[in-house]
Amino acid sequence: MPDPSKFSTLPLHPALLSNLAAIGYHEMTLVQAEALPHLLNGTDVLARAKTGSGKTAAYGLGLLNKLDPARFQTQALVLCPTRELADQVAKEIRRLARGIPNLKILALCGGSPLRAQLASLQHSPHIVVGTPGRILKHLGKQSVVLSALTTLVIDEADRMLDMGFADELDAILAFVPSERQTLLFSATYPASIAAVSHRVQRNPVVIDVTDEEQPAEIEQVWCSVTRENRNRELIRALRAWGGALNLVFCNTRADCAKVSDYLVAHDIAAIALHGDLEQDARTEVLVRFANRSTTVLVATDVAARGLDVKDLDAVFNYELPQQAEVYVHRIGRTARAGKRGVAVSLVDPHEEWRWQEIGELQPNAALKKTAIPDVQEPSDALRPTMTTLQINGGRSNKLRPGDLLGTLTAEGGVSGDSVGSIDLFDRYSYVAVRRAAAAKALRQLANHPIKGKRYRARVRK
Repeated sequence: MPDPSKFSTLPLHPALLSNLAAIGYHEMTLVQAEALPHLLNGTDVLARAKTGSGKTAAYGLGLLNKLDPARFQTQALVLCPTRELADQVAKEIRRLARGIPNLKILALCGGSPLRAQLASLQHSPHIVVGTPGRILKHLGKQSVVLSALTTLVIDEADRMLDMGFADELDAILAFVPSERQTLLFSATYPASIAAVSHRVQRNPVVIDVTDEEQPAEIEQVWCSVTRENRNRELIRALRAWGGALNLVFCNTRADCAKVSDYLVAHDIAAIALHGDLEQDARTEVLVRFANRSTTVLVATDVAARGLDVKDLDAVFNYELPQQAEVYVHRIGRTARAGKRGVAVSLVDPHEEWRWQEIGELQPNAALKKTAIPDVQEPSDALRPTMTTLQINGGRSNKLRPGDLLGTLTAEGGVSGDSVGSIDLFDRYSYVAVRRAAAAKALRQLANHPIKGKRYRARVRK
């Protein structure tokens, strides 16, 4: 009898099934198993699932399965609350669509030059992923046309409403055909989500897998610090509990920059993510962290929205957030997919009342006060294993990951297992290589053309 948890039991196109097997997607997550039969049947779905539950692959497969690549019209629109989430969603859908030739997927977000986006829109993409404000601007300019739309996805709908996008969402709906499939995904079900669903969906199937999902195994500890020794204690905490990928939360942009600079000055590979960064810089920061070229990301809550880095070892609260709910959201970024994680909070005596509120919000969690173990030297895990190379060519130059890998490994180049993640954007590409192979990889790119053309490459630090 077929295993109902396998993707192979679904009526997916052979190209999608073959690609799923190639990328190692065999068994469905809870939300995928519950939602995909309805998605493939064309039914509207209102789904509640935690971040990291596999929801992007669920709706991504649903919209790809009904797509007609021969029609060069926008057939699917995915709305996301943040640029970072939109970029990640577009990247995941591209990965799912590898088996479908000539498919165009475009991310349209604020913070990127409008002129470059207009140039990319001269030929309509099959799938558009973007933030509400930028999508609405393109709709007003008629550079995005949704008359052929068959699927509308509103991802992280609760966060979208929290961020004040209700008016933009209503305005976008005026451009969308009434005959369509509408999918809403949310981590919570406030009354506002029910109201949106009532307006935009037709008899949706309601799916909620949050109670069935296995609780995350997160060790939560807090350590008493003072304002004067907080930076020093953060380094000690990182040495004691840190792993290969660590996220440090600060409450302000200024603290983000200062903490990151302090860690770098003490030989810890840190990088900052905050609202003052331009979009290209933000993209590079996220790429370097996700591909393990840096081990510590220092971020504000706003900047970290939409951040979905797999295998995050530990979360550190440089200071506690103003709201207890934000703390729960912060620590939920570790211990994904059944893995264990650790959350460490540095608590000044004046903040202890906040910690009590956090405890009241999690009555079943074990919150331990502990002294920071005295570790003299950082573990090997805190030393990055990879280096990021930036190449001044990308998707607009018709480059593909295989082109870069082929050049790097050709004619006595670096070994294939020395090359990590390859991330392509419109104007740039980023390649992670093992640190010991970085110099050789640079020489290889300098001496060998990519698809007959030479591109400049440099190490990003």
